[in-house]
Amino acid sequence: MRNRWGILAILFVVRLTIAFQFQSVAAVAPLLQQTFGVGLADIGILIGLYFTPGVVLALPGGAIGRTLGDKPTTIAALLLMTAGSLVMATTDIWGWQMAGRLASGAGGVLLTVQLTKMAADWFAGKEIATAMAIFVNSWPAGVAISLLVLPAIGTAHGAGAVFLSVGALTAIGILLITFYQPPPGAGAGAAGSGRLDPLALLAVIVAGLIWGLYNVGFAMIFSFGPTLLAERGWSIAAAGSAISLVMWLSVISVPAGGYLADRFKRPFILAIGASLIVAGLLAWLPRSDAVITILILIGLIGGHPAGPIMSLAARVLAPDTRAIGMGVFYTLFYATMMLGPAVAGRLAKSAGTAAVALDLGALTVLACPPLMWLFERIVSVRCRRAQS
Repeated sequence: MRNRWGILAILFVVRLTIAFQFQSVAAVAPLLQQTFGVGLADIGILIGLYFTPGVVLALPGGAIGRTLGDKPTTIAALLLMTAGSLVMATTDIWGWQMAGRLASGAGGVLLTVQLTKMAADWFAGKEIATAMAIFVNSWPAGVAISLLVLPAIGTAHGAGAVFLSVGALTAIGILLITFYQPPPGAGAGAAGSGRLDPLALLAVIVAGLIWGLYNVGFAMIFSFGPTLLAERGWSIAAAGSAISLVMWLSVISVPAGGYLADRFKRPFILAIGASLIVAGLLAWLPRSDAVITILILIGLIGGHPAGPIMSLAARVLAPDTRAIGMGVFYTLFYATMMLGPAVAGRLAKSAGTAAVALDLGALTVLACPPLMWLFERIVSVRCRRAQS
């Protein structure tokens, strides 16, 4: 297959398996509590274990991808994800559940880094914001589909059947990735040293921080939004339904933002403007009764920066540095995503309200525009040096 949009469709579906697998524990949490006799704290740990390998594996994951190549690395990652699901489906020991989750998460990290590099290979310099927005949208789409499918499977056949279903989906991903072909000239372009120059490295670090901080702000809505509404007298079901509006609307706003960025050639202005609005909405949410209106606005606007932000790293990465560069990018992302919710939880506990977590989210999103300006300055200096 040599059509880049067809390639993007393959990458989208394969990346969707990561979201499906991540959500599998939350989808059957009550069943796991009954089966293993564990509490919500243990379920929370099991959920969080999926991202834990990212802090240490993202950077070497880029090196692995460069050494082994695109297809072997993605297939190895999918095999690891499949094995993790099979372990969780067949064991009745909680420790092995955790081991299977870690194995799945390790495969998910390798797959995320490599698929992002592969998408950038095909779209660098052409509709990159649109392509990366569609690519990123596989996460909310996968979570949304899993929320419809996995609980029904779990209720009918048990938690083991859910994990088997996820394992079958990742195995299908292996079949799909066999249709992937690198873009023309990719082999020749990837034959360089693979070393990032200092300014490119700094730019990728800043880009990773931007993506991490923006996602921390968004995560505050899903992590602490239901608790905030419950504090204000909402039922758990009503709070969850209200917060889910953001996810469903982001399925529309993420690709729309990428399209607008490419259409009007102003990704920088779009990302900054949307970030400032989202920061204001996050700060407004704990202080207003117009909850549904604010959540709808966050869903409609909050997805717009995703494509432009995800395309930042591709601007400074050549084919021979793309795998390592994406490893650096995701190392910063995973580290930020690991620390952000933990800090928010501590602050919320100290303040006695989840509102402070939303305020922290507003601050992390507010930090993105100056970092975007810094990124542009680094790229500008790098271009001048290259021309001199």
